[in-house]
Parts: sequence; C-alpha cells; structure tokens
Amino acid sequence: MKIESFKDLKVWQLGMELSERVYNMTKTFPDEEKFGLTSQMRRAVVSVPANIAEGHARNSTKEYMRFLSIAVGSLAEVETFVELSIRLSYVTAERTSQLLESIAEQRRMLRGLQRSLSDKNNESLTPDP
Repeated sequence: MKIESFKDLKVWQLGMELSERVYNMTKTFPDEEKFGLTSQMRRAVVSVPANIAEGHARNSTKEYMRFLSIAVGSLAEVETFVELSIRLSYVTAERTSQLLESIAEQRRMLRGLQRSLSDKNNESLTPDP
C-alpha cells in the first residue's frame, strides 16, 4: 500500500487509538488531577501522533527522524504517567495492561520507522561507485 498521507501510517493510527484510550481512562481521575496528571498525560499522548504527522510533512528525512525521536520521548512520558496512575491507585494494573502493551507496540513501530528512515538516509549519502 502506498503511503500518501501520514494518516496511512499504522504507527500514526495506533497513536490516535492510544490517545483516545488515555482520554477515556483519565475521565475517571480525581478532579484535583484535572490540571495535573490528567493534563500532562493527555498532552503527552496527543504529542505522539502529532509529531509523527508533523515529521511526515517535513521536507527532509533528518527532520522526520527528529520528530519521531520526540514522539518516542512523549511515549515514554505517557508510560511513566500510566505507571504513576497505578501507584496512586487511580487505575488498576489490570485495567492498564493492554494500554501498556499498546505503548510497547507503538515504541517498536516508531523504532522500526526510525531504522528504516536511517537506512534510507544512509543510502542517499553513499556515493555511487
């Protein structure tokens, strides 16, 4: 399948699904977390597909890779916030297990895309014999 838009990328689609899941999960958090953990978690999770989209729209592979790196960092933030939510008893480990599995899958996909772009970038830098 030809990639015509960032919306065609499975890694972006998964990022959108994760965003929906985190938004739904944080609806149950205490009101006092509205401007704390809830806000931070939501900003971090939407940053993942947003950075994938922005990087895809850039004119260079190097810039795309930079935005993917930011997405990986945001994903690590989300994972940290999920773990903290468990420790604070806002959610159970059972309730978040599938979410954490999806986060791990998203990380693998992002790393794979980074490797693919890095290989492509290195090929373009190699002079013709």
